[in-house]
Amino acid sequence: MSKTTMTAAFAVILAAAAPLAYGQTTTTTVPPAASTVRTTGVTANHIMAGQIRATAMNGATVYDVQDKKIGDVKDIILDREGRVAAVVLDVGAFLGMGGKFVAVGMNDIKASFDTNNKPKFAVDMTKDQLKSAQAYDLDEKKAGTGSSTPPAPRPDDRTR
Repeated sequence: MSKTTMTAAFAVILAAAAPLAYGQTTTTTVPPAASTVRTTGVTANHIMAGQIRATAMNGATVYDVQDKKIGDVKDIILDREGRVAAVVLDVGAFLGMGGKFVAVGMNDIKASFDTNNKPKFAVDMTKDQLKSAQAYDLDEKKAGTGSSTPPAPRPDDRTR
């Protein structure tokens, strides 16, 4: 085959393929990424009636059943699943001194709303009962250390 014939044949092949290459429209469907489809389990897009923000609880005054001030909410402790493990109250303080932290369950806190629709918190315990309760330590350095005894030294460690 001559160079001219070969060049002509190549040109015919290119000319025949050109309309296919430029005339075709391809549509690619890309499925949504797994990270874009999420379910949160939250059905509302705003705070609902009867719900209270944790920020409204933190630092709030806590009253007993006789409507006497017995302390303040110091902190709210969550477990790994996000549930409230404890509500820590600061009780027995006078002018910010002499108090101690005690923990109560979220079920022990009774929430209501005052005349200005502000949350109000109460417990069915007296100030003396809370003062005599076990103190709650908020020191994060001690968290997770447990109370077990350390292991006995290995025989080869005693000689060093």
